Amino acid sequence: MSLQDFLQEDRCDLNGLSAWLDQLPPQSRIDAAVSINAKMQQQLWEAAADAPRLSLTDFVPDGVPPLTEVIHWGRNSLPLFSRFQKRFCRAQPEVADNLLWGYNEQKLRVLTGPGYFVARETTAEELDDAGVVIDYTLEPEGKVPEWPRYIPNNRRLSRWIYNGTRDYMRRVSTHVTIGRASRAGEWLPNWFVLCRAE
Repeated sequence: MSLQDFLQEDRCDLNGLSAWLDQLPPQSRIDAAVSINAKMQQQLWEAAADAPRLSLTDFVPDGVPPLTEVIHWGRNSLPLFSRFQKRFCRAQPEVADNLLWGYNEQKLRVLTGPGYFVARETTAEELDDAGVVIDYTLEPEGKVPEWPRYIPNNRRLSRWIYNGTRDYMRRVSTHVTIGRASRAGEWLPNWFVLCRAE
């Protein structure tokens, strides 16, 4: 069986897909998640509209100490350089309560910059209120010491990729989420899937 079996032309069996992903070994789950193409990512985003609400603990689980890296493997809907990681950590509570900090690790980081972000809870006034938004308009107040040097998102090629962007996230399974990018309050035709490593 494969993830594609749950994504047919006219339907998505999200409950079946979620249960199947949950029972896979970690590496098989990652491989399955990053196997889907742009069309399937768009389909999965639409199917997840009524999925249970996400929380920040879906990205950094309870019990993980602040400033401890949690890696999510990803694939986006772009034709080239589509594989990447989003790396998250819990903010220090005395610095920023109920926030995650993170950046993007990928092959072109030296050109694009690290794409630092703040992950936060969504509100009812936003484009999507499924629980979590990865917000590139906010500057993290800290990071994991080993992470790359902070570079603002309006520098280098970041200004065309991350600057002014918010990625809204929806639940697929315990470890897998689907996201869609927006800028200036408008949806962009860009989707991506993430799978949390364990």
